[in-house]
Amino acid sequence: MTTKTAARRTRSVQIGLPAAVLGALAASLTAAPATASTTATDLRPIERDLAPLRVVPMQAAPSSYVVQPGDTISSIAARFGLRTADVLTLNGLSWRSVIYPGQSLTLKATSAPAPAPVQKPPAKTHKVVAGDTVFAIAQKYGTTVDAVLAANGLTRASVIYPGQNLAVSGSSSAQAATPAAAPAAAPAPSPAAPPAAAAAHAVVAGDTLFAIAQKYGTSTKTLFALNGLGPSSIIYPGQKLIVKAAPAPAAASSSTGQRSATLSAEQASNAALIIRVGRELGVSDRAIAIALATGMVESGLRNLDWGDRDSLGIFQQRPSTGWGTPAQIMDAERSARVFYGGQGDPNGHLTRGLLDIPGWESMPFTAAAQAVQISAYPDRYGQWETQAYAWLAVYS
Repeated sequence: MTTKTAARRTRSVQIGLPAAVLGALAASLTAAPATASTTATDLRPIERDLAPLRVVPMQAAPSSYVVQPGDTISSIAARFGLRTADVLTLNGLSWRSVIYPGQSLTLKATSAPAPAPVQKPPAKTHKVVAGDTVFAIAQKYGTTVDAVLAANGLTRASVIYPGQNLAVSGSSSAQAATPAAAPAAAPAPSPAAPPAAAAAHAVVAGDTLFAIAQKYGTSTKTLFALNGLGPSSIIYPGQKLIVKAAPAPAAASSSTGQRSATLSAEQASNAALIIRVGRELGVSDRAIAIALATGMVESGLRNLDWGDRDSLGIFQQRPSTGWGTPAQIMDAERSARVFYGGQGDPNGHLTRGLLDIPGWESMPFTAAAQAVQISAYPDRYGQWETQAYAWLAVYS
């Protein structure tokens, strides 16, 4: 052993490295090729040593769930990747409902049974006489304009004429869903009579809708909405046209409980915004009317910064149930887009708007609104149906 070799070994011992370790290191360095390069192949042993990244999957929703202390509907829905609105609907709850430990909640629909054939009552018919309108006929039989139109394959632009037979019960989905809402012998005004406190005009030879609108300081669009007419409708002498709806904001204007109101500047501005957003999204007039009626019921068409619990805005949407932050909900335009829902919904899949409800087009007016809002008072939306169409005509 040379003096230099002995000195190197002495230094190795002094820095605390065992000779065996130094020998192993030297052997590994000697075995490595001098031309080795750092490539992906060199890193494979390292990759194998790394523990695989574990992703915890979202829990699959069971068919039922027992509420635990501290649970809320929204937290249960989030745990199983469901929407709060769907859980509420499956259990017949509203946003105001309280859950308690030990309560069993349904999280999956057992099966979507096909609607059983409904035994329809014998259909009633009405023979149109001079002066009749679809609106007045619907009032007489305790039903709605939409129900009469659907039962007869008509639209709001359709023309009815004296001698025509119209089905007024027993054939519309709206009436089949709520048979008790249209009593057979309910007293009703004469077909030609306008709603209480509403102004009417008896058509004479030579009248046009444009001239009548000018005479009463209104618009043809308003006349269309109030009388269930369209641009292609024909008027005739003796026909009674409603030219002004009853102004009482809280009073029922007909036997069906329809309500009407004169809007303030703030309310009119919000109505115009809801209509504009609906037009931009390309939704139907019926969808816009449902949005207007919902806004009226929830907030009086005002952008409120208060409400039940944490409810806010025109549609009284709640931050705690996924409708957005308080600032987002107070953005009236965004709030309207979230109510309509669909592909352009700013909330994505977190909430369920009108366009996300399967078959909403064929639902009764109030049921479609209730499917979105899940309110404790579902019957209130339909009370503003007629007035909502009038607002649509005025503020478009």
